[in-house]
Amino acid sequence: MGNEGPGGGRWIDVAPERLTGWLETFAQRHGGATAGQATGTGQGTGTGQGTGTGQATGTVTFLAADGAVAQCHVPFPPLPDSLPEAGAEQAGAHPWTHRAEQIAAHARAERTVAVFLVRLGGYAAGVFTGPAPQLAASKVGARLVHGRSAAGGTSQHRFARRREKQAAEALAVAATTAVAVFGPYAGKIDAVVLGGDRRAMAVLRADPRLAPYLALAVERFLTVPDPRLTVLRSTPRLFRAVRIRLTDPA
Repeated sequence: MGNEGPGGGRWIDVAPERLTGWLETFAQRHGGATAGQATGTGQGTGTGQGTGTGQATGTVTFLAADGAVAQCHVPFPPLPDSLPEAGAEQAGAHPWTHRAEQIAAHARAERTVAVFLVRLGGYAAGVFTGPAPQLAASKVGARLVHGRSAAGGTSQHRFARRREKQAAEALAVAATTAVAVFGPYAGKIDAVVLGGDRRAMAVLRADPRLAPYLALAVERFLTVPDPRLTVLRSTPRLFRAVRIRLTDPA
């Protein structure tokens, strides 16, 4: 999946199982590639070299011979340098293949991930566990929130007040649900992934009950449709993906 990004380039989501093959194709199309400078992003705090000898990082850049750039944003940063050997140190392997496989291994690592999706009137909360993320606990629901009214005057104000009350009640129920779903996993959750509508989530950030979980939130926000169970079940495809900003040669 790809889309245009601000400042040029295209964003592509690549599953960790496909990352090494994708980079091999990238190198073949652009006359070879090297692992360039790695930098810290999101929760990462350090900088280092793409060979894996620097400090913990969140972004690793692969530079092609013709000037193309594939900037890989690692899910759940930082990417530690102490990752186990990925099996790429073999005859004929590209110099950067080992680093690519380390990124993929980090993305595939077993974690307990909580997901909280909210749109006005709908919500979904779930906890994924296991090496191939499985939905271990979840709850999905909806609350009626009327759309905006085209009427004017007193009727408009009365409708707006009713809508605000419905929205506040819906968000309160969403927060209560998330706390109930996440609570049994308190202290075991490695990361929290947020998604849905940013404005609704911004309101929920003021709820003190959610503070321990929001402190674990990753940088990436999932823009997803109405939070149904099928949408919730599909989120590992997004939160495990390596986001690549692909820039063509000048």
